[in-house]
Amino acid sequence: MFIKQIAGVAVAAALMSASAHAKTEVEWWHAMGGELGEKVNEIAADFNASQSDYEIKPVFKGTYAETMTSAIAAFRAKQQPAIVQVFEVGTATMMGAKQAIYPVYELMADTKESFDPNKYLSAVTGYYTTNDGQMLSMPFNSSTPVLYYNKDMFAKAGITEAPKTWKEMGEVSQKLLDSGAQCGFTTTWQSWIQIENFGARNNVSMADNSNGFDGLDTKFTFNKPEFVKHINDMSEWAKSGIYKYGGRQSTGMPLFYTQECAMTMGSSAGLAGIQANMEGINVGVAQLPYDETLIEQPQNTIIGGASLWVLRGHSSEEYKGVAKFFSYLSSAAVQADWHQFTGYLPITQDAYALTKAQGFYSANPGTDIAVMQMTSTKPTVNSKGIRFGNFLQTRDIINEQLEGVWAGKISVQTALDNAVKQGNEELRRFERTQK
Repeated sequence: MFIKQIAGVAVAAALMSASAHAKTEVEWWHAMGGELGEKVNEIAADFNASQSDYEIKPVFKGTYAETMTSAIAAFRAKQQPAIVQVFEVGTATMMGAKQAIYPVYELMADTKESFDPNKYLSAVTGYYTTNDGQMLSMPFNSSTPVLYYNKDMFAKAGITEAPKTWKEMGEVSQKLLDSGAQCGFTTTWQSWIQIENFGARNNVSMADNSNGFDGLDTKFTFNKPEFVKHINDMSEWAKSGIYKYGGRQSTGMPLFYTQECAMTMGSSAGLAGIQANMEGINVGVAQLPYDETLIEQPQNTIIGGASLWVLRGHSSEEYKGVAKFFSYLSSAAVQADWHQFTGYLPITQDAYALTKAQGFYSANPGTDIAVMQMTSTKPTVNSKGIRFGNFLQTRDIINEQLEGVWAGKISVQTALDNAVKQGNEELRRFERTQK
């Protein structure tokens, strides 16, 4: 009997010990599919193996929109994850859910985790900070648009350098057409690149209230002359074959892959896809063009991609795990590896310096263009980023109106007036939800 009691005590002690040393699980919902999803799983597994207290459990939830919608629904049902990946156009929506989010700067302070926001690239973090520089979410996969060009087609046309300005874009494209090219350039993500980033690059606001940073009563202004002239130039170029529209988001990339168009503007994270689809073709990377009549030295572009938001409703131990994971995720080694594998921007100066020291940029020309474009100037109020509620809907409105322009069905001024009017209606709808 005594022996059984001792054995029982020993078993109980063993169970208590095992329980005491069990890892605290932290659920992370994300929108990274395919190879990117596998890389996310690898990052989580490496973190889990690096310490014995916490276990990050990544869960793929579909597209960006699906992931954010799932997280909102889960929060209402009190089944939310600790971490959710949200695309940049969802920033205002997440900020509006003040009861649901746990700002990163508060999390790191509360958990006493070492955290220096000055180590992060300001052009990246600016999108996700308060007006006084406090980080609300952790940047993760950040990209920015760049210009890709076919060096072989350039050589055939006797062109030695990529165009730097929009005037040069027209001139270079005409030379390409004269040499036999079917199209000078195309673009992906036309709202992101030709409206949002055109404004940032040329230090022109696309809305009042500091592009939405200073209040919910924001009104769009991208129907003013600077934008009208730019879209009108593209409209005229569309008639002559200099510019060809290939569809929303990245659906226009095949025009570049097949060498129908000699240039395209797309995400810096798209370089790997270009190399895979254009094997044996010499492709160059250059900074996004700017309008020299508006600005002498161009501003930084703004980011796309997503950040990681922390949701309320979890234990203090889980939040300690989140903070530890964010420190790990921001480390130079992890960020450099993520940057080099995916083409997304490194989120810290240390990760950029490490990648450079490792010789990656020398071995892979063009991969540092996006970083230089983002860091060569200090962001202004017009190039810090944008913060608009219901902006996913507004992007669809902009796309529809621009498609009317490219098809010759509507004037540029009318199209942008329509987009501003309907976009402002979306802003007012969002504003009402915050009262």
